[in-house]
Amino acid sequence: MSKPTGVIFNIVHGSFVDGYGVRTTVFLKGCPLRCLWCCNVEGQKYEPELKFVAADCNSCGKCIGTCPLGAISFNNAEPEEKLAIERDICTVCGKCVDVCFKGAFEIVGKIMTVDEVMTVIKKDELYYRQSGGGVTIGGGEPTAQPEFVLALLRECKKNYIHTAVDTCGYTVTADGLAVLEEASLLLFDLKGMNPKEHEKYTSVSNEIILENLQRLDSLKKPIIIRIPLIPGYNDSMENIEATAAFLGKLKSVERVDVIAYHKYGIIKYQELGKTYPLRHIRRDNITQSSLARTKLVLEEHGLQVQFGG
Repeated sequence: MSKPTGVIFNIVHGSFVDGYGVRTTVFLKGCPLRCLWCCNVEGQKYEPELKFVAADCNSCGKCIGTCPLGAISFNNAEPEEKLAIERDICTVCGKCVDVCFKGAFEIVGKIMTVDEVMTVIKKDELYYRQSGGGVTIGGGEPTAQPEFVLALLRECKKNYIHTAVDTCGYTVTADGLAVLEEASLLLFDLKGMNPKEHEKYTSVSNEIILENLQRLDSLKKPIIIRIPLIPGYNDSMENIEATAAFLGKLKSVERVDVIAYHKYGIIKYQELGKTYPLRHIRRDNITQSSLARTKLVLEEHGLQVQFGG
């Protein structure tokens, strides 16, 4: 029987924002949501993608002659972008990556076995032991690759490594739910309480997400809630009050992390040939007073709150 493999787009060492202690975070590709403010857009698609960094390109043109499908050309319409890539044609064969000595091209997404990921994870074992940290599996959405994630979680446990899963909570399969139940800690995203607005902004309704959160709470699963605060989308007092009232009834929520809106991921959209949906929003639309107000409302419902991860 072959061992499961996963599609990984990044492994970050020494994280302090993905659970307790010093952690290694494994980012998987594939997500059922399409949040307008997504900062890990490279985690949305399930398959590997071609990344192009125009700033690293010297316009030598070698990639143009190498592409077997003619998907790459000089970008005469937008010279500052240097190259135009027809991504509907591109099969991510990697030949442009091979000939680009400047490193402007990169394939985002690598197929790895559990053993290969464990080899990387074990390099940081000393830090886990000293700090009370461990491994966090994020994405994308970990429940989108359940067989691989379950095997990785169980292998970590065999090695006495603490595990956390960073999830959007949207899964309907038995294997997906098993992933959430297997993790020692859940980082559970909560993006809004109104089902119609949630679907408008993330492409899915929130009923399944809230049902899964309540189910996990009944299992006494340790949970850290993460709330991205997006101006004009989920920062209304009506939504904050509803969120606080819902969370205040749960018994397993150890903390709520309020994460202020940012645009750190916007460059990723450009590199993958995508358009960032919320260009009109300014980061300073989230003020210190609105953050403080959100924290106060959550605390009034008996919740421990902090800003950031």
